[in-house]
Amino acid sequence: MTSITIYDGTKTIGGNKIYLQEQNNGLFLDFGMNFKKYRDYFQHYLQERYSRGIYDLIQLNLIPKLKNYRRDLIPSDLDISSFPSLNIDAVLLSHAHMDHFGNISLLDEKIPIVASPTSIVLLKAIRDCSIATLNNEVAYFTKKIRAEDDRILKTDKNAVYCRQFFSTSDFPLTLDDFLSIRFKKKEFEKGDLCVLNDFSTPFKIKAFEVDHSIYGATAYIISGENTVAYSGDFRLHGKKSELSNNFIKSAKSASVLIIEGTRATKKDFNEPEEIIYQNCLKLVEMSKDLVIADFTARNFERLETFQEIAQKVGRKLIITTKDAYLLKALEKVDGINRTKDMLIYKMLKVRPKGWEYYLLKNEQDINLIDPMEISKNPEQYLLCFSFFDVKNLLDIKPLKGTYIYSSSEAFEEESEFDFIRLNNWLKHFGFEIHGFEIVEQNGKLKPDFVRGFHASGHLSQSEIRWAIERIDPGIIIPVHTENPQWFGEKFENAVILKDGQTLTI
Repeated sequence: MTSITIYDGTKTIGGNKIYLQEQNNGLFLDFGMNFKKYRDYFQHYLQERYSRGIYDLIQLNLIPKLKNYRRDLIPSDLDISSFPSLNIDAVLLSHAHMDHFGNISLLDEKIPIVASPTSIVLLKAIRDCSIATLNNEVAYFTKKIRAEDDRILKTDKNAVYCRQFFSTSDFPLTLDDFLSIRFKKKEFEKGDLCVLNDFSTPFKIKAFEVDHSIYGATAYIISGENTVAYSGDFRLHGKKSELSNNFIKSAKSASVLIIEGTRATKKDFNEPEEIIYQNCLKLVEMSKDLVIADFTARNFERLETFQEIAQKVGRKLIITTKDAYLLKALEKVDGINRTKDMLIYKMLKVRPKGWEYYLLKNEQDINLIDPMEISKNPEQYLLCFSFFDVKNLLDIKPLKGTYIYSSSEAFEEESEFDFIRLNNWLKHFGFEIHGFEIVEQNGKLKPDFVRGFHASGHLSQSEIRWAIERIDPGIIIPVHTENPQWFGEKFENAVILKDGQTLTI
């Protein structure tokens, strides 16, 4: 008998927490942060209280009521004794986007993580170059201890704990070495890094790299009494679409298919990366001034697209130090030196952080460029900046330029406000904006997005139907979608679960 419980992600894009159990063994397929639910209570300047551990998240029903969380995150006034305790052999992580990994950091540190080598190295790098929060302390975390008032948790600065990882494929020693690097003098308990074949479980787990908007995305086929295929996030119109096709072929006739439906009810519209390349290339060729490319963090495929464009038109690509650190982290896995022809933007700050110091002193081909140097000949550069980087334009002082927004649309009102602010910054410096424009609708200013500059990381509606028909599963369970009803309308064998509901096979 196999039971599948969807603890989160049944009617939202992201936040997947899927529990698969047979007898006394269980696996979580992702354990992500549900941004939609978090945004009902929190925003950038109103965050959950770090000093209260998981208290706020439990009270607001933002995470499942389970006993399987880190003990050091439970303050004295949080009673979890009535919560169920699950048998969790491991978390199978699909990819390194926070809506899939963000709540793993809350789980008991003895629970290992199964992931691709690329996802593992990205989890470590993301943690290194980010401010510690409850949602990014996955690769390693600093333990908490109770303060004199035991409702309050404080950081034990002498105890850092690393999680155990099982890699879905063989990995080089450079990855193992990178996981052990630390930037502060603390007691550091190194976690184990093994291959999936060494993972002891009655389930037979097969991992398949798939095409998505981040490298290392993985789908899984788990065999026990029944065979369950889990797609994670994937697409069929990217540069690595053949990998997604391989997963679909291998998943044929699975007992259960758990599949993402991000674009289930959106207009059937796909633009491959080659179209994005051509459209952006035309804009860069026409520009006689500074060009800024804005795309989703860790979309390395898009970064490579703009690198190709920069090389073709004779410009130098400039990236941030954080981008450079992540690229160097990827190099620990695949050996590809992606920064050799790039420049690294020099932030004007008092001193570098630990990871920045490591990057500048220990890595090869790190060539900094000062903002004053950019301002002398802005037409020679293609600058990769996001909304949160535009404040640095005050140091470059461009008189005009071309801005290309090459990312997804805003999904909620708060993000729409960001685009209005971004528009103000760009207009201040005289930039010509491509990819979105600010329009007035019902008396309010809103961003209106222009197609042709972004390729989605998810299946289109027709691709979803095609994939399901090829796999031909006994049962279809949609997740990662705001419209699970679409699956019920199109497929007789679709089972629409609610958060916390269990299907027994």
